[in-house]
Amino acid sequence: MPDQRPARRFTLDEANALLPTVRRLTAAAVREAESLTERIEAVAPGTEPHARLEESLSGVITGWAQQIEALGLEAKGLWLVDFDTGEGYYCWQHPEAAIAHYHGYAEGFAGRMKIV
Repeated sequence: MPDQRPARRFTLDEANALLPTVRRLTAAAVREAESLTERIEAVAPGTEPHARLEESLSGVITGWAQQIEALGLEAKGLWLVDFDTGEGYYCWQHPEAAIAHYHGYAEGFAGRMKIV
């Protein structure tokens, strides 16, 4: 199976330089998702308006992931972004203020270690 990792690799300085863009894109998507979630909760499940709102919410999340991936990053979960180092990932999750964690390719989020 071919390597699925993006070609772009990041030093910690490069990841930190890109973080403001990642935070801005993520914060905008989070605000939109929260607004849609409030509207979904106000509409009866199983109705057409509920289904349309859920579809919109899915679109916000998919659009966010596509924006993140267009930067050469990996969207690993809801509001979770990995910056490939060539040996593992610098790991950031909204609303963290900085990139403060790292994990190897095999460990995943559960194996996050604090960057010292």
